[in-house]
Amino acid sequence: MKLLFDANLSPRLTVLLRDVFPGSTQVFDVGQLALDDLAVWNHPRDNGFAIVSKDSDFHRMSFVLGAPPKVIWLRIGNCATAVVERVLWVRKPEMELFRDAKDAAFLIVDPPP
Repeated sequence: MKLLFDANLSPRLTVLLRDVFPGSTQVFDVGQLALDDLAVWNHPRDNGFAIVSKDSDFHRMSFVLGAPPKVIWLRIGNCATAVVERVLWVRKPEMELFRDAKDAAFLIVDPPP
């Protein structure tokens, strides 16, 4: 599963998670940071990524526009990059099921208990 990390997530995640989510990237790396949310939406749609964001904007867009791309909304608040990394490692099986679900457009990821 290739992930496109939104600007509100550290670019280091692509390195930290390269073994778990190979081919993932961050909006800084594809020149999408200065563009609006619709432009960011179009890149993963056209290139086979799922959007990962802490921002609810993409979650809302998924209601209107549907998938692709699929949206993973991290509702984990402000936290260290290591916490985000851990959450994504722990939730990888759930994220893979989400990827394969034909009619699923978004996944809400809360912090693990």
